[in-house]
Amino acid sequence: MGFAENLKKMPGVAHLEAIRLLDGEEVVATIEHKSGQVGSLTLYNHLAQIYGAITPDAARDGLELFAEHTEDARANPGKHPNVDRLLKLVEEGRALRVKHVFYS
Repeated sequence: MGFAENLKKMPGVAHLEAIRLLDGEEVVATIEHKSGQVGSLTLYNHLAQIYGAITPDAARDGLELFAEHTEDARANPGKHPNVDRLLKLVEEGRALRVKHVFYS
């Protein structure tokens, strides 16, 4: 199944302005609710709901859900930074905390 089909099975993110990913107290990335990032926002939100953080297991699941984008990211490092991040978390065995930013 492709990424677009996988997204249809995940909870919506209309209520989210962004997700901040934290390493300790440091924000290392922000995925915003804007064009080109909504799919990643949806996927990371889904992983956070299931795993409570972006753990190595969550990252592995995310790489499967990113589907065709995962292989493209492996072939073209830097093209898909949100996929690259998951690859790095798996490789390093690290986790990132998730902070949801809701629309007010």
